Amino acid sequence: MAPSAATEMQAKRLAAQAGIPVPRGTEHRTPDEAAAGAGALRPPLVLKAFGPGLVHKSDAGAVRLGLDGPERVRAAAEDMRGALEDQGLSPDGFLVEEQCPPGAEVIVGAVADPSFGPLLLVGLGGVWAEALDDTSVLPCPLEPGEAERMLSGLRGAALLRGARGAPPVDAARLAAVVEAVGGPGGLAERLGDTLAAFELNPVIAGPDRAVAADARLLVAEGHPVPTGLPAPPAPAAGPPAPRTDFTRLSRPRGIAVVGASAQGRGFGSMFLANYRSSGHRGSLVAVHPEADRVDGVPAVRSLAEAPPQTDYALVAVPAAACADAVRKAHGIPFVQVVGGGFAETGPEGAALEAELVAAARESGARLLGPNCMGVYSPAGGQTFLGGGPGTPGRVGLVAQSGGLAGEVVRVGERRGLGFSTAVTVGNAADVGPAELVRHLAADPDTGVLGLYLERPPDGRDLARALREVRGRLPVAVLVGGRTRLGGRAAASHTGAMAGDARVWEGLAARCGFALVRGQEELLAALEVFDLHAGRPAGGGADVLIVGPSGGAGVLAADAFDAAGAALPALGPGARAALHAAVPQAAPGNPLEIPLGPLGPKDLAHRAVSAVCGRPPYPDVVAHANVQSFAAFARPGEGVAHAEAVRGGLLEFVGHLAALQKEVAGTRVSLVLRNTECGPPDLLDALRPAAREAGIPCFLSMETAAAAVRAAKAFAAARDDEQGAPPPER
Repeated sequence: MAPSAATEMQAKRLAAQAGIPVPRGTEHRTPDEAAAGAGALRPPLVLKAFGPGLVHKSDAGAVRLGLDGPERVRAAAEDMRGALEDQGLSPDGFLVEEQCPPGAEVIVGAVADPSFGPLLLVGLGGVWAEALDDTSVLPCPLEPGEAERMLSGLRGAALLRGARGAPPVDAARLAAVVEAVGGPGGLAERLGDTLAAFELNPVIAGPDRAVAADARLLVAEGHPVPTGLPAPPAPAAGPPAPRTDFTRLSRPRGIAVVGASAQGRGFGSMFLANYRSSGHRGSLVAVHPEADRVDGVPAVRSLAEAPPQTDYALVAVPAAACADAVRKAHGIPFVQVVGGGFAETGPEGAALEAELVAAARESGARLLGPNCMGVYSPAGGQTFLGGGPGTPGRVGLVAQSGGLAGEVVRVGERRGLGFSTAVTVGNAADVGPAELVRHLAADPDTGVLGLYLERPPDGRDLARALREVRGRLPVAVLVGGRTRLGGRAAASHTGAMAGDARVWEGLAARCGFALVRGQEELLAALEVFDLHAGRPAGGGADVLIVGPSGGAGVLAADAFDAAGAALPALGPGARAALHAAVPQAAPGNPLEIPLGPLGPKDLAHRAVSAVCGRPPYPDVVAHANVQSFAAFARPGEGVAHAEAVRGGLLEFVGHLAALQKEVAGTRVSLVLRNTECGPPDLLDALRPAAREAGIPCFLSMETAAAAVRAAKAFAAARDDEQGAPPPER
């Protein structure tokens, strides 16, 4: 059953109650009544038809402008009714309004989202809203200043500021309309569950006005069209609900595995073997209906017989049997369900998932999953990965995909990252990302956080959790399936344009996290956070790039420009200092130096030391061409040649390490280009040396640009939360 629609006049009455200016107008059933109503209004007038099927009135020919009196209104209404009936449309009546003076046209709308609650959309619009596709989206309610930032951040914001001789709009009045829809206690919040979609399109803005010329309200299924705007929702009364302590999730004293086979087959047996090889120091039991031991591990008949110190139960049985297994987990704080076959498969699976959640509540356990791989914690003996655990570290990870989480962990460990806790949540039927973000933010062993999300069921709470850690915990977020949300409210422009990508872009700006575009960028952001988040360098856009080869420098400039960085030219003082320190350097940005295997390896160190304090750059990116080192290293072949290549590059890294110590207010990053041209084990030597110096190492300019953008986002949020002034340039 589709959402029902209010009439435009009903929608405008609600808008007016929210404090939104609307034109004077009257609603009528017949052309004669419309003409009579027009007599009380000031021309020029607008005539609109309303009724079933008249969603986008302009497309149907249900709008006439510039009518100068009652007779023109009557004639236009009769003509319009005939034209609509020819299309098979039967209007219920007509709306006559005073026509707004021309101005910039803006769309302001709200649409209900099952994950994030009401989403506010602002964009340049009118009838061209979807064609222009120039919008900004944020969950409601807005924070102070966000209405202005949403408007100023539009690609076409120059049209609002006045372009080609047009006067600027009244920015305060326009922002007030945005606030009235999506701000605290605004129309979207006051409509609550009644809202499917609300839209003002266009809001016509001028130098002294911002008037909603059109309004549309779609009411959620099962709700009547409201006759008045409800009062703002009251704040929650009483203390907040107690939070779960997830410490034993990653450090369980005992583990029970349900579903391990005596024949060693299936997920249960795989997990049991993983725990045996992980070095878990607590108790470990299998749950089996008949065997006394499974794969050398003691067995019990059900979770009800698990040892009292059991903090974690892993359930790997068919979906239909999971609820019964979980129901017996009394006294076990955490239960993970591995397999699928639940809500992700359709209505029957959703019913099984609801039964599973009810069983967990009956037993008193918190449920992880279903459809998830569980927890990895090298220090706590938790694992869902084969092989031994990696070295514990400070990187936390929350993921809706177990497979991707495993890749991030193992590839990250190969590159030197150490993980505190990685948690996969699958369908997140009970424990969701929001709770885990709060837990890891308070975990003294976690200093960096990565998220992989698809459609988090707790999106609204997750947004709050990410806002709570803004500027104090560096967070990188990778979102899969950032497609459009428009199927929910296809009858509105807002529903069609409020895309997942824009929601996450808006949240990244609000919460200060880094939004990355793929697994490689996620790993790069985690590395730069791990090594650089504690440095005092700020979040300014400036970057200094230094290295050999003009062509590579040009491509580097393109990559960093696409990432939103600025590459300011060197000032006169910096040029003079550079010439004195490295006369052969080309004094630009990118800064070109003749770096190679046959020359001195300290040129980047000398060049950056000379220019970096005039004024300082928040980020310096040094790059080297491994192919050049391999082609021109003096020893010709074999082991000696490989050692010469490694030695030359290690010397270069050593000079960068000295540079990083000297420039405390700067983050130094390294890009090694064309590593496939070097010895096979080259990265095994260079990555640890760079990490030891606190320098992240990347293999492409594009990845480095994404990582630097992430570092800047966190630094800017940190400085903003601490009230630090922006760096002087």
